Order: sequence, then structure tokens, then C-alpha cells
Amino acid sequence: MTSLTTDSELPRVHGFLSAFRRRQAARTVDFPGGFAVFDEAYALSRGNNHLLVDGPVAPEALPDLADELQGSLPYRHVQVLDEEVAAACRGPMERAGYGRSPSLVMCHRGPVPAHGGAREVDLDVLREPATASWSRFAPGASPELVRDMVERRAARRRGAEVVRFLAAYSAGGEVAAWVDLYLDPASGIAQIEDLVTAEAHLGQGHAGAVLDTALHLAAEAGCTTRFLTARPTDWPHRWYGRKGFQAIGTATRFERA
Repeated sequence: MTSLTTDSELPRVHGFLSAFRRRQAARTVDFPGGFAVFDEAYALSRGNNHLLVDGPVAPEALPDLADELQGSLPYRHVQVLDEEVAAACRGPMERAGYGRSPSLVMCHRGPVPAHGGAREVDLDVLREPATASWSRFAPGASPELVRDMVERRAARRRGAEVVRFLAAYSAGGEVAAWVDLYLDPASGIAQIEDLVTAEAHLGQGHAGAVLDTALHLAAEAGCTTRFLTARPTDWPHRWYGRKGFQAIGTATRFERA
């Protein structure tokens, strides 16, 4: 696992993540220490329906709060940005039946690459390859869940000042890899999210093409803080490390079916 370092950029990243979730949501409900986001159009997407803890919270009260606010949903999903707050919440959440899943927050510290040759595309271009990719990531997922996971990308356009969807194409003209890029030039922050390579095009350099393009465009827009999140138990975080990213902290998800 990549070692973590204390970093002054982390509070700015947390602020960006918080603002993005508020702006993306169709509806929010504030509570002491955070807020809940909801979007009934994508009810099965936990990324669009969850509690986000972005400040001090009462750990023992959090499980009951999640039940109260997410009572109509078939799951419970709570995200905690601060590591110390997440550590304090771990015991109460695990006693209430929640699983814990940390993600690394990784900032780009390498040289800005040349444009990778990926193109900006609209949602219609990504719909078919994104749908197909879910059979690999979640083979037992229902058609309704896959629909929400694919179509929720439309809501992301609300999340940041500039939202761009990038794709690299194979020699045969197929979409081979894609990624989201969220830009806030005013604050100088950019997030890279949801990088996927189509199974038929793995190992051919397409992921690097879309990542290099995203980093280049972010730097071109004046975003000196360029970050993404990655699970510490999966291999991609090591690949990101080779691409110039460094882990600066973690964000934690607590989930219960």
C-alpha cells in the first residue's frame, strides 16, 4: 500500500468533494457534521444517495441517523472524509452491521504529460461501452442497477463548473477507454474519476491515453491540484503511482445492505 503523507492540499480536496456532492444532488438534507444527498432518478446508485460526513459528528448517533435519513432505500451508505472522524465512527458503525472500505486520495505530483490524444465525447457515446463494462465489474447486477450506474453520469454535469467526458478510441474506431474530468479553475482543483478500459482493449495503452489527456487539460485550465481516488486493495493505485500520483490521505465508506 502506498504510504500516506500529511499534505496541505487535503482540506482543499475535501472541500471540492463536498461541494461536488451538493451541486450534483437533486436534493440534500443537512445534519450536524454533514449532509445527505438524494437523487430519485438514480435510486440504486449509492454514489447519488448517501450521507457525507465532512465535519465533526457524533459517532454513536451516526447509525441511527443513517436509518432515519435513508429509510426508504434498500441499503445504507455513509462516506466520511476526515481520517480521524472515520476512525472514531468505525466502532459504532461496525457494531451496527456496516462494512468499512477506505479509498486513497491521490494527488498528481509528476510532470504534466503531453496531450494523450483522447477526445471529448457526449454521454450517448459512452452509454454502450459503459453498460458492457458492468458485466465485468458486477456480473450479478440487475438491469435496473446497471441503468442507474450508467445514466447517473448525466447528474455529474451539475457537480463542477466544468465537466468533461473523455474517450480514447481503438484503431478500429471503438471506444477503448474513458474517464470523467471535473474542473474548478477558480480554485485550481481538478478531479479525475471513473477511469475504465473496455475488456477487449485492456493492455493496449488506452487508459494511459485518457489519463494523460485529463491531466494535460486540467493543467491547461490552471488546476494545480489534480487528484483521484483509488482503493488501496486493488492494483490501479500502483499504476497511478507510476503515473506520478501520491497518496495524501484516505476517505472512508461505511456500507450495509
